Amino acid sequence: MTDRKLIDAAAAAMENSYSPYSGFKVGAAIECVDGTVFSGCNIEISNFNATLCAEASAIAAAVTNGKREFKRIAIISEGASYCFPCGTCRQRLSEFSPGMEVLCARADGRYESYRLNVLLPKAFGLEQM
Repeated sequence: MTDRKLIDAAAAAMENSYSPYSGFKVGAAIECVDGTVFSGCNIEISNFNATLCAEASAIAAAVTNGKREFKRIAIISEGASYCFPCGTCRQRLSEFSPGMEVLCARADGRYESYRLNVLLPKAFGLEQM
């Protein structure tokens, strides 16, 4: 799958965002090592602590379908800035694939690519437990 198609899948998921409080729509599409793709969007509720990020939504869809090894993820928002995963989602992604590629896109479709272990150096993991 091309970068563009993965970003397009994230953008399509973004359209389903439930973000009545912030108005900040986010979509994510995660590609598994076997090539399957799962998407997700952010889901806000009035208690922001329980809000579900788009990345978490995509991970949940993948794990629910038995996938736990990820190649890369694309994240996009309607904003003019590149959309990076929050700290919690960086840790969540690291749980499964610490070296995965992260495509951070903005509304106009431009994007930057990073390795997750660059965005989250020295992540906490099983080896520290």
